[in-house]
Amino acid sequence: MHLIEPYYRWNNYYNSNLDERSPFYGKEYNYDKYSEEIYGYYIDPGWDFMGSETLYIKILFADYENEFVVIEFIGEWNDAINNDIMNLKRNIIDRLTLQGINKYILIGENVLNFHGSDDCYYEEWFEDMEEGWIAAINFPKFVINEWRAYNIDNFLIYGGDLEKINWRTLKPTNLLERVTRIIQARIPMF
Repeated sequence: MHLIEPYYRWNNYYNSNLDERSPFYGKEYNYDKYSEEIYGYYIDPGWDFMGSETLYIKILFADYENEFVVIEFIGEWNDAINNDIMNLKRNIIDRLTLQGINKYILIGENVLNFHGSDDCYYEEWFEDMEEGWIAAINFPKFVINEWRAYNIDNFLIYGGDLEKINWRTLKPTNLLERVTRIIQARIPMF
């Protein structure tokens, strides 16, 4: 797991530790020391702790003018034991929402497992956004199946053409445009 790095090619566009509005503003990264771990496996020092022992994130890009953020995940998303959605919502999402963010692009190709609980924090997040949305791209199929089992699909948009986006080849604003077009094709009111 220590070889899985957060996507770094957008660093010339954005760094969460340099963004005064970011929950990670001022964080210093020590790339010579691996100290964070998930289930005893060290992870790359570039990942950020958001309150969960099993799920780490990286805010890859935030654009307050266009009201969107891109967040990459690594680890096990465990709402049943660690209440990861509560940690994400309270420690990260609430702070970003206060900054005007209402469009969230979640990247989940490094999410290794999902354990659901109830959907109340997902519902709260969805209701907080008013005219926004939460789009999930590249999450493993078994995670998506678990989301359906816990009715989380009522609040997140995923699947279909969202799974066909090769997001690493795009600039952040191009990713927003692509995701927005897909969502508008599904839900014309956006």
